[in-house]
Amino acid sequence: MIVVMNQEATADQIQHVQDKLKEWGFGIHFSQGVERTILGVIGQKKPGVMESIEAMDGVEKVVPILQPFKLASREFQSATSEVQVGDVVFGGPKLVVIAGPCAVESEEQMVMTAKAVKRAGATMIRGGAFKPRTSPYAFQGLEEEGLKILKQTSIEVGIPFVTEVVNPMEVEMVAEYAPMLQVGARNMQNFTLLKEIGKLKKPVILKRGLAATIDEWLMAAEYILSEGNYQVVLCERGIRTYETATRNTLDLSAVPLAKRLSHLPIIVDPSHGTGKRFLVNPLSKAAVAAGSDGLIIEVHPDPESALSDGPQSLNFNGFETLMKEITPIIYAVGRSL
Repeated sequence: MIVVMNQEATADQIQHVQDKLKEWGFGIHFSQGVERTILGVIGQKKPGVMESIEAMDGVEKVVPILQPFKLASREFQSATSEVQVGDVVFGGPKLVVIAGPCAVESEEQMVMTAKAVKRAGATMIRGGAFKPRTSPYAFQGLEEEGLKILKQTSIEVGIPFVTEVVNPMEVEMVAEYAPMLQVGARNMQNFTLLKEIGKLKKPVILKRGLAATIDEWLMAAEYILSEGNYQVVLCERGIRTYETATRNTLDLSAVPLAKRLSHLPIIVDPSHGTGKRFLVNPLSKAAVAAGSDGLIIEVHPDPESALSDGPQSLNFNGFETLMKEITPIIYAVGRSL
């Protein structure tokens, strides 16, 4: 529920309400607005509590949150959240474009890619140091050495990066290198991992699970938010359906639907969403038109020799073409790069 304090509420009255809520076992998210103080109250509903709160001095009204995802819901916060990574802002007027290889293979590969995608208009780079793969025999990533390469590339080229963390025990180590973390689709419901990331309070991209519903996805975000980390960006990356023509089915209806239900910014991954290089460009355009706050695109200097996800990766020319072709659509929907 949300407790809205009236304009005349004193600091002592606000503190008294918070003290009583904590006494009753609730968690509190404090929001100080220009005209109102709002208390987001998290916990199991108890008989008579709403009535007791409404009777307290300084309280204007108590509004129940109907959605199971409390902190992530539009009921809790009507304005879209902004998540900042350096100079990059998710959920603001500018569309964020993240580009880079699926996996970090070498320093030369990363520096070359970072320079190329930045030149074409990307605002962040991506690269996997830890690669959870379907096959145990597939390339699993360079691990900490990959993180060192990403950080050095970021400094050299002057562009922030995001990378995936897969193990709850490695969250702090990955966070020492990365300004933004990513939770992959296979780990969307790894609740131990989500809680560790929530405690860290670092920007994170949360990808939708392979067959997750919208509610399950937002409840996964709630795990991070409930630990105090409100810097969460959702990422639609396709779900598994009966269709076999594409790697996944990119659910673009999830973009406006999630934006209606939640204040969290949302981006789209058309590379994993389709698994086919020739579909990345048209699905990127559609994602921007659907209201996505950003794109995350796989780009490799030589996709044919990529150690991971070559068939869905663009080369440098392909990414440059994509950026040129989506620009008119970005401006048409009232955004900019």
